[in-house]
Amino acid sequence: MIKIFGAKGNIQNVDSFLDKIIKFRKEKELIIQVFNADVIYDKEHLISAFKHAKRAFKNKTNSTNSLEMEILLYSSGERQLKLAIPKMGVVSGNSNVGFIFVKDKAMISDRIIDEFLDYVSLKRDDKVLLGNADTLKKFGIKKNEIQTVAEDKYGHLILEKIALVDIIK
Repeated sequence: MIKIFGAKGNIQNVDSFLDKIIKFRKEKELIIQVFNADVIYDKEHLISAFKHAKRAFKNKTNSTNSLEMEILLYSSGERQLKLAIPKMGVVSGNSNVGFIFVKDKAMISDRIIDEFLDYVSLKRDDKVLLGNADTLKKFGIKKNEIQTVAEDKYGHLILEKIALVDIIK
């Protein structure tokens, strides 16, 4: 089971924020990956990254030792963590954040998500996961690439970058 959601808030210290996520993840036996939502186009972006990462582990073609990091690689359209983390990682200050929660064979309740958001002092806002042409530019898609598709197909440009990760392995 996976849950994808967005949130907003002030992240004063990225390292302590990530430490809290790790503590919560261990306590609740979840897989949690966090993203800078300013470079997420939509939920389908993260669903695709998750599916590719899961398949990489199943086929033993994964590049990392954890599903979280593999999801990060795919979501970024990059093959190296040194490129993926600066591109997709959370930043300090007022931030838009996206999350994937994964738990095998178990439901992830809204109560758990609410508890988590309270713990990390964020407010749920799924609208931060709705991208536009500016999102694509922040993701690294060039203006001339964006102009090749209709606006209702912008998300396909991101999905193409995710799929290309398998080819550049």
